[in-house]
Amino acid sequence: MNEKVKGSLGDTRGNFRELEDTIHTDLKDRMSYGEYLHLAKILDAQELHSDQHDEMLFIIIHQASELWLKLAGHEVEAAIRNIQEDDFRHAFKVIARVKLILMQLTQSWSILSTMTPVDYLKFRDTLGPASGFQSYGYRRLEFLLGNKSKAAAAVHRHDDDVHADLQRVLQAPGLYDVVLGKLSDVGFDIDADKLDRDFSLPYEANESVKAAWHAVYSEPDRHFELYELAEKLVDIEDAFQNWRFKHMYTVQRIIGNRMGTGGSSGVPFLKKAIETSFFPELFMVRTDL
Repeated sequence: MNEKVKGSLGDTRGNFRELEDTIHTDLKDRMSYGEYLHLAKILDAQELHSDQHDEMLFIIIHQASELWLKLAGHEVEAAIRNIQEDDFRHAFKVIARVKLILMQLTQSWSILSTMTPVDYLKFRDTLGPASGFQSYGYRRLEFLLGNKSKAAAAVHRHDDDVHADLQRVLQAPGLYDVVLGKLSDVGFDIDADKLDRDFSLPYEANESVKAAWHAVYSEPDRHFELYELAEKLVDIEDAFQNWRFKHMYTVQRIIGNRMGTGGSSGVPFLKKAIETSFFPELFMVRTDL
């Protein structure tokens, strides 16, 4: 019995995998994985401003988050076009993807929270006034989802290209504006001031919109695409609020009630964001069903 065990442990053939003959190993003058993804730029973008070990974690978490935010914005823009073109099937697909991206972003806070307050304070001052509040990707995504703010866009005036793009998104209809237009197109009586308005202003809840959603939820089979779309929007808000909460809680865990590096009150300011809804009537209507 012992000899059999010894023999099985001594056989290491299962730990070795030979390369297949068809695998490309000579990539001179050919497209490589690193070139396709510009990995030299990405992996050389972590410039430490201190000699503290955890600063690498801090930088990579935030850089990776910016990539996910960029993708989320890309998908929401696609959803807006899809709904305008009555392509609900593809809209459902990309909205579902946004939900999963937000879940991925939420998980990243758990990794960051392995950094203790003492670890962070060793290099926090090197950030200067830099702050996540200045995230172009986050602000753009919020604008696309409908949480508009001219004051927040002004934070980016130092970067002409970024500021110009945010102004464009600020003034254009957001995802919910497009959905309300679709409700009107199919016959729901939506107040005119919700359809033709200054889209750069924050959206405010409206009784005619709530009544329309009540009708959709009351007859889901008759209005199935709109019913499914409504639930997909709720999925996004659910995931976004989880991300906001985890962000706030991670900040509280690491810096307590200190002011934010960008000048905000920190945790109290982040808590206010949790009270903001992208699609308020979709939550209000649940009380009346």
